[in-house]
Amino acid sequence: QVQLVESGGGLVQAGGSLRLSCAASGRTFSNFAMGWFRQAPGKEREVVAAISMSGYSTYYADSVKGRFTISRDNAKNTVYLQMNSLMPEDTAVYYCATANGALAVVTTNPSYWGQGTQVTVSS
Repeated sequence: QVQLVESGGGLVQAGGSLRLSCAASGRTFSNFAMGWFRQAPGKEREVVAAISMSGYSTYYADSVKGRFTISRDNAKNTVYLQMNSLMPEDTAVYYCATANGALAVVTTNPSYWGQGTQVTVSS
């Protein structure tokens, strides 16, 4: 069983930055690709970014490219999402996720989810 716990959300003004963290436990962290998703009110959950087991490969949604950076520290069993130049449309609940597979599996069919952390960007 995998447990994922997100932290770092909050209220920030447009143009500001936040860093989300996701602490994982229950399995060997370095064996799993990790991803960040978000869900805004009235919208479907969407993938934001993902990172491979080693950290060498990453994926970003077009809407966040150049503004968000995903990284991981396998020694700390933690994945991060650095969010810069935040915009009001980034407002959502952000979820950490993982899957029994590679990066492509995480982006399309994650098996485990965190409880989510709220990010609100004011204009």
